[in-house]
Formats: sequence, structure tokens, C-alpha cells
Amino acid sequence: MRHIISILLENEAGALCRVANLFSARGYNIESLTVAPTEDASLSRMTLVTRGSDDIIEQIVKQLNKLIDVVKLSDLTEGGHIERELMLIKVKAHDGQRAEMHRLAEIFRGRILDVTDNTFTIEVTGASDKLDGFLSAVNHDDILEVVRSGVTGIARGQKALHA
Repeated sequence: MRHIISILLENEAGALCRVANLFSARGYNIESLTVAPTEDASLSRMTLVTRGSDDIIEQIVKQLNKLIDVVKLSDLTEGGHIERELMLIKVKAHDGQRAEMHRLAEIFRGRILDVTDNTFTIEVTGASDKLDGFLSAVNHDDILEVVRSGVTGIARGQKALHA
């Protein structure tokens, strides 16, 4: 099962490396990883996506909590949450396809950021499934480049991850 784990950790050199090493040493895969400072300059918020059974996720959480850099963590998938990902996609835009690509961007509520004689660069944000759907809808041969930010998320309602 897919899990989104949100971690508050010390904003210090090596903290990200220690988390990545924990996953690597145990043979767990990180599907997506985002890290940025929080409103408190001494802390960073890391959001990682991984897959595993409940037992594996429980082990991951226990191991993460043992790391000295980890202040607090939460498995967002245990409750209501909002997740978003950003994707930039550069596609071919031939004369016959321009209107279709524009329509497809509108259907997925994407924004066309750049237009050249031969290409469109489109921004799509939303849940990972939405981005995957957009990629499926575009002809594979027309895709020149795809860049994805990775998932970031936050719990719904009053629940908050803070030190």
C-alpha cells in the first residue's frame, strides 16, 4: 500500500542523507521525496512516499523515530489529507495537434507556460493519479520531456505536524 510520510527534522547538514541511508540499508524504496524549510528556520519538512505492508511501514516509522534528526513524523495516509504534485511536461505541438493539446491542458486544468513553433510546455498540478492520467492521455510519441516535483501533503482540519 502507498504511504505518504511527513517528517519534521532538524535543518542540518546530513539529515536528509541519514533518512535516505535508513531506507537504502533496509532495501526500502522511496518513490518520491520533497524537502524544504518550515516557518521555523531550524526545522525542515520532508514528505516521502513509499510502498509497503502495514508491518513494513510500522518498521519504517519506528526506525525513522530513532534518528536523532527526526523531531516528529506522521503517516498522512492514516487520516484525511491533501496531497499535491507539480508536473512540467514539454510536448510536440504540430499544426494539427495544437488545438487538441490546448483542449487536453484545459480538461486537466493545466496551464500552458511556454509556446514555441514546435512545442508546448504545460504545468499540471494535483494528486499523482491526475498527473498519471494526463500522461496517459498524451500520445507517448509527442512527449519530449517530463519533470515531476514529487508529492507534498498536509493533514486536513486541525491536525498539524509541529514541534
